[in-house]
Amino acid sequence: MPTAERPITTSIVGGVTAPLGFRASGLACGIKASGRPDLALIAAARPVPAAAIFTTNQAKAAPILVSHEHLGATTGTAQLIVTNSGCANACTGPQGMADAREMASLTATAAGCSPSQVLVASTGVIGVNLKMDALRRGIPAAVAALAGDGDDRAAEAIMTTDPFPKSHAVEVTTKSGAFRVGGMAKGSGMIEPRMATMLGYLTTDAKVDAATLRRALVDASRYTFNAITVDGESSTNDCVFALASGDSGIAIDDETYPALFEGLRAVALDLSLGIVRGGEGATKLIAITVSGARTDDEAWTAARVIANSPLVKTAVHGGDPNWGRLIAAAGRSGVTFSLDAATVQIGSLVLFKNGQPFDGLAPQAAEYLRNKEIAIEVGLGGGGSGHATVYTCDLSAEYVKINAEYRT
Repeated sequence: MPTAERPITTSIVGGVTAPLGFRASGLACGIKASGRPDLALIAAARPVPAAAIFTTNQAKAAPILVSHEHLGATTGTAQLIVTNSGCANACTGPQGMADAREMASLTATAAGCSPSQVLVASTGVIGVNLKMDALRRGIPAAVAALAGDGDDRAAEAIMTTDPFPKSHAVEVTTKSGAFRVGGMAKGSGMIEPRMATMLGYLTTDAKVDAATLRRALVDASRYTFNAITVDGESSTNDCVFALASGDSGIAIDDETYPALFEGLRAVALDLSLGIVRGGEGATKLIAITVSGARTDDEAWTAARVIANSPLVKTAVHGGDPNWGRLIAAAGRSGVTFSLDAATVQIGSLVLFKNGQPFDGLAPQAAEYLRNKEIAIEVGLGGGGSGHATVYTCDLSAEYVKINAEYRT
């Protein structure tokens, strides 16, 4: 993470269309049986530098493979991103690949660009083929509907089980002037990306080459999209895209790189926390911070294990300050751990330290756990300065209900 003084970022309206040079649209084309919006587009005026991070799941969906192929063919440029919701187009064999390619071709024809300049994303049920007739009708209509204020419609059209759309934008002030970063994301369940969120989109009007844009995307995702988990499940369709129009004229070099990083981080963090807050069945946002690790990597590992523990998540849901579950999760995480030097803090209350419990504080801790946002810190006692924060949510009966009925 860059260590320079943090640049000034100011929240603004507009989501993915807040930066200069971008339009978006969202509409219902008939993929979802509910009739809700299910097709979204983000468009630049011309091919622009582009970057992406894709799922590490080996069961990669067709749109992931096609988008990766297109970025390679163009050496990091793109003009449009087309997304459908309601069908993941994952585990669909040769037909799925043909359908993902046709999505790109339909978009390119309607927009007047090369298919390789179109990135493709899909989200929804795995193992179901796309309704291509709906897309053949819908994609030209979505291109025709592109507008500078289409961000809200696009953010709604990428949703599946999300309880609300997720959109954010900031203006970043530098010595050379200001540029903007915007974004939108979807995700509610099947969330532990290990690379990015289920679907994430970032735009900027900073002037930056594709390699530097990808570096900033990876750096920012480490502390945001890669630092969240709802249920420990990495999807077949996880991806995050970034496009840079350059229309602000603010060039990104070594001196201004921290400003680009901070702009992407600020937008991505807002979107990431929105995903956790909107996690399937979630009622609480939980920040798990691990300190006292030998390295940051060990801290990340331990924080993920704690954040994914069903016992920890259910205890928080029920308002039970069960510090033993936190210690047990940290102890089995596989990193350097010393029980005699370990600590557990819930809010401002230290419930375990140096091998000794402080259960007299349990009633106060239980009261704290009634809040909607919870902070928990676990010190590993590993003798180092490594630390990390992972954001998660509680585990409720509603999560079980949603996923038990997902296909029915």
